Amino acid sequence: MTISASQVKELRDLTGAGMMDAKRALVEANGDLEEARRLLRERGMAAASKREGRRTKEGTVLTRVHDGRRGAIAAVACETEPVATNEEFVAFAEQLLDRVDTQGPEAAGDLEEDRIALVAKLGENIEIRGAARLEALEGEVVADYVHPPARKIGVLLRARTSPELARLLAMHISFSAPQYLAREEVPEAEVKQEREIYEKLPDVVAKPEEIRPQIVEGMLAKRFYAESVLLEQAWIHEPSLTVGRALDEQGAEILEYVRYSVAG
Repeated sequence: MTISASQVKELRDLTGAGMMDAKRALVEANGDLEEARRLLRERGMAAASKREGRRTKEGTVLTRVHDGRRGAIAAVACETEPVATNEEFVAFAEQLLDRVDTQGPEAAGDLEEDRIALVAKLGENIEIRGAARLEALEGEVVADYVHPPARKIGVLLRARTSPELARLLAMHISFSAPQYLAREEVPEAEVKQEREIYEKLPDVVAKPEEIRPQIVEGMLAKRFYAESVLLEQAWIHEPSLTVGRALDEQGAEILEYVRYSVAG
């Protein structure tokens, strides 16, 4: 059966498929546009399934904030740097950010078919690493930060503070990667596991038994909480202060944050 150039173009416009893929699908479908479209979709899903699980260590993080009142963040990961800068990959990430910004993070699921089609077209595993939207209440501000130039790490946060300090907080979170906002958020099982590790250290075992618990608690504070809890981390803009102390001095409070990374 002869397939015209206009048929191929129409199918490519509908699906984004390559020229030869579109032509082969039309030949197999005997020129039926909808059947060819179905075939391409099935092949895209098969290609995406094969690539699931492949390591995604590149990508992009995008953010958008509206006058400090509302903000959105979206992170999309891929396998290689050339794909991370590909126009169609970037357009997909921007489309995701638009959806999250206007409809909320649950709207990311609406783009699954687009993601599958992009996997088939670009030949790499592509993942939506995360998406979120934050909205400020009275007296609050939303701020963002994306680390340049690679744009692989981004932060969105909500706080009671000035826009300037909120921005500095977002920069700190980008750099220091806290796992928790406050000590109270750390699961007790994780604290117990860390405590058991410290209790077995030679430096601890060598001390008198009655002072070991105090030593272990000190280690938890200086080694574990100071690394994993935001309010107890050293403030990167003034390392003599913790983040919590820096906020207290400004009468500020961080309420929630989201940090996404597609690096490594």
